[in-house]
Parts: sequence; C-alpha cells; structure tokens
Amino acid sequence: VYNTVTNSLKENDIKYVECGGVKPNPILSKVYEAIEICKKENIDAILAVGGGSVIDSAKAIGAGAIYNGDIWDAFEGKTRLKKSLPIFTVLTISATGSEMNGYAVVTKEDEKKKWAFTAGVSSFPKVSIIDPSIQSTLPKEQTTHGAVDAMSHIFELYFDGSTNTDIMDEYSEGLLRTIIKHTKILLKDSQNYESRAQLVWAATLALNGTNGTGRNWGDWATHSMEHSISAYHDIAHGAGLAIMFPAWMNYVYKIMPEKFARLAEKVFEIKEGTIEEKAVAGIEAVKKFYREIGEPVSLNDINLSEKDIPTLADNASLQAPLGRLKKLERHDIENIFNIALI
Repeated sequence: VYNTVTNSLKENDIKYVECGGVKPNPILSKVYEAIEICKKENIDAILAVGGGSVIDSAKAIGAGAIYNGDIWDAFEGKTRLKKSLPIFTVLTISATGSEMNGYAVVTKEDEKKKWAFTAGVSSFPKVSIIDPSIQSTLPKEQTTHGAVDAMSHIFELYFDGSTNTDIMDEYSEGLLRTIIKHTKILLKDSQNYESRAQLVWAATLALNGTNGTGRNWGDWATHSMEHSISAYHDIAHGAGLAIMFPAWMNYVYKIMPEKFARLAEKVFEIKEGTIEEKAVAGIEAVKKFYREIGEPVSLNDINLSEKDIPTLADNASLQAPLGRLKKLERHDIENIFNIALI
C-alpha cells in the first residue's frame, strides 16, 4: 500500500513530506511533531495512510497546523475549532470509522489523558479510499479488535436512551448481525473478499453519522472508561472495549431493559424468558461472542487487578459525569470497573 501511494504521488508530480511512526493509541507528541512539519514545509493537505490511529492523528495535525495555539486546547474544550487542512485517507484497518467522520482521539502522554476533539465539518476527510482487499493480510487480532470497536460504536448509539427509533434500531441490528457473521467467517478464511468487504463497510457505517440519525448521538461512557485503560496500559482499543462494554451493560440495563431484551432477540435470536431474563442473556451473548473470537472479557485477562481500579476510575472521572442512558459519577465508574474484573 505504501509503495502504491507514494508511486502515485510521484507519477502525478505531487510533492510530499513524510511523517511516520504513529503508534496505536496515538500520542500528542507525534501530533506536535507533524504540526511543526506542516508549518515549516507549508503543507496544504494531509494524506493519512493507515487505520484509525493514523487518521485521528491527521485530523489533529490538520487543525493544529492552522491554529495559532496549542491543539490540545481543543481537546480540553478551551477553544472550538472549525478549520483544518484538507484530510485524505487510504484505509488499511477498519475499526474506528474515522475515515468517514469528523472525530479524533489522541493521548496526552504526560497526563494520561486520552481525549477526543473535532473541528466540525472540516475534520471530515475529503476523500477516503476503502479497498477491502488490502486488509486480507491483517493479523487475526487486528480483525477482531476492529470488529469489537465497530460493534461498540453501534452499542453507544443504540443504548443512548433514545426512544421511537425503530428504523434506526433495525439498521443497527443489521450491522451487528453482519459484523458477527463475517468476523466468524474471516477467522476461518482471512482471504474471503466478500466477508471482508461486508465487515469493512459495516465498520464505516457504524460511525459515519447515518447510524446516529434521530438519536441523542450516543452514550460514550464506555469509550471514556476504556480510554483510561489504554492511556495507562498498552492494549488495543478494541480489546479494552470487549472488557468494558459487557460490564457497563450489566450495570445499566435495568434502566431500559426492553432495549437490551430487543438486542437479545434481534441479534442473538434469544426468544425465551421475561424481558429481564432476555436482557441478561443478550449481555452474556455479547460477552460469549467476544470470548469466542479471542478477545479479553475481563480486566484479569489483561493482567489488571483490583489495585488498578482507583487509578482508572480517577482518570475516567476527569470528564464526569459520563454517559446519557445513566449519568455516571465516580462511584458508578469504579463499580463498573469492579464488574469488569470478572
């Protein structure tokens, strides 16, 4: 992919300056480095070749390159940016949906803050090239981490407390069934183009705006709690979400049990039992699927224990209250981390 992109740029006489080394769970210091390159070289557009970490970094770089201040101001809500250099992407890993939305998440390493920002419409990529065939060589864990991330975006919107959303609920449920079905196929046959294409497109649709239509635009408490885990510990975002989402579900499902029961019925074909019994069975089905595809499902699975929870809860609480379905204060956040131990 790298050679294809650089050769294309050369063949079309497009001058470029490279900035490599973006790591999973992208960091602010790399963003600062690239912003300086943009200013020094008078860069007029950014081409991100990679997955969500690369694209998210590009969004922060694009806004920071034309902002007369510290780009972290936008992450902390001290300023609201509306302009960015144009962003173009070549997607190599499907997970975040960043190729077709305006949001970015970056970690400020020294303060362990993994936070999000947007420069509005300007942060949306102008063009994203999404070719499923180039993902056929992904390691198994990259595929499963991406699948969990995409499912989590759907859950954030599906369980945000919105009502009278039958059309969008059907849409979400269809995406979830598609992701589950084709992830299982790809674990047996990573070269299956049709399944790869289905998974890739489902991950994009999960968070490109269409899935949020008519909703309250998401709960996002679980993402915030996971960000605290991956800010301190070097784990994949998808792996952290596989741990935290079932824990959050178990903590809040009684607020809207009929919605959790609907998930069980529509996605996992659980028909028997009361509304509450189906809700609980559906949550367990999510956890079972994650375990089946090799994802961790408890903090113990990633060698974290009860002693780690106060630090994680303190970090997640920096932006409390979290969520929409249930507003989470620090004690709620700590309770959910404790549920995630098992």
